[in-house]
Amino acid sequence: MTIETGTGPHDSVRAVAWEDDALQLLDQRKLPLEKNVLTCHQCIEVVDAIQDMVVRGAPAIGIAAAYGVVLAARKHFKAARKQWKDRIKRDLQALRAARPTAVNLMYAVDMMQETIVNLEEDDPTDVLLEKAQRFHELDILANKRMGQLGAALIANPCDVITHCNAGSLATGGFGTALGVIRQAWQDRKIQQVYADETRPWLQGARLTAWELIEDDIPVQLIADNCAAHLMRQGKVRWVIVGSDRIAANGDVANKIGTYGLAIAAKHHNVKVMVVAPTTTVDMTLYHGGDIPIEQRDEQEVLHVQGKAISHPKAGAWNPVFDVTPAKLIDAIVTERGVVLEPDTTKMKAMMKMTSIFDQD
Repeated sequence: MTIETGTGPHDSVRAVAWEDDALQLLDQRKLPLEKNVLTCHQCIEVVDAIQDMVVRGAPAIGIAAAYGVVLAARKHFKAARKQWKDRIKRDLQALRAARPTAVNLMYAVDMMQETIVNLEEDDPTDVLLEKAQRFHELDILANKRMGQLGAALIANPCDVITHCNAGSLATGGFGTALGVIRQAWQDRKIQQVYADETRPWLQGARLTAWELIEDDIPVQLIADNCAAHLMRQGKVRWVIVGSDRIAANGDVANKIGTYGLAIAAKHHNVKVMVVAPTTTVDMTLYHGGDIPIEQRDEQEVLHVQGKAISHPKAGAWNPVFDVTPAKLIDAIVTERGVVLEPDTTKMKAMMKMTSIFDQD
């Protein structure tokens, strides 16, 4: 399959595709050493893929979930034309529960459920597939828009740090944080990208470095605990990251380690840019303390690539995300617009602006 087909220079990677009446997912657990594609014919396979991190990144999870609804509807309509709307409810709930922090997941499932409510008695597959594909398409358009808005904030050529992976692999395509980096590289505003390795899943080492190398963008990998020392050298001007959920006051939940990175940036006068579509913004949560933080198996910390790295009796604490307070963030970039020095008033004003997702 041609899952790695982008839309232009420095945009070659795609992780989610609908082909041959099934959902195709680039298995991100295997990258960069293996490029395997997982084919999902059933909704439960999509749920498992999300939970097992075959697909990851808040926007990509949402897109995969939308396609998962298509698979569920197709199955239940074939089995019971009169009861399929009732039978699909369990699948919708399983999708919502697959990853609790990424609000894009709930947004996508709710969007698809609203479509289901308004459907007649005919086969729902084509209508729901069109909805999911449009959502996928709009995500890419939103990323391109955010890339332009974020790159415009970078005044002079500089080096940047990014954490985890917020690129094409984490979205429908182009990326959020890496979308800004891609655009800024094309605009000759970035000289060097430093990618945190991002323990314990090593998304920076395995995914971000791979994406940027594939697109001929200069990248150097650094250990997570190297970032503050690098900032002290004076070349880094921006930390650019994505987000899995943003609260109404501008607090940001992102991959564990982002909070510490933002603290170091503040101390060294390095600016912090968070890039995320407004499907990531949860205005029902007043502040970051209300964001549910996913806890994963301690074995992810105690093992690397399946090999134990600690004492057999050692335990580990493994929160997947942390929350960065709004006061440590210089800019939140969305497809609606940019919020500088975010607070509740500014976030509310931004959410009233027109969104690319309103085109649906």
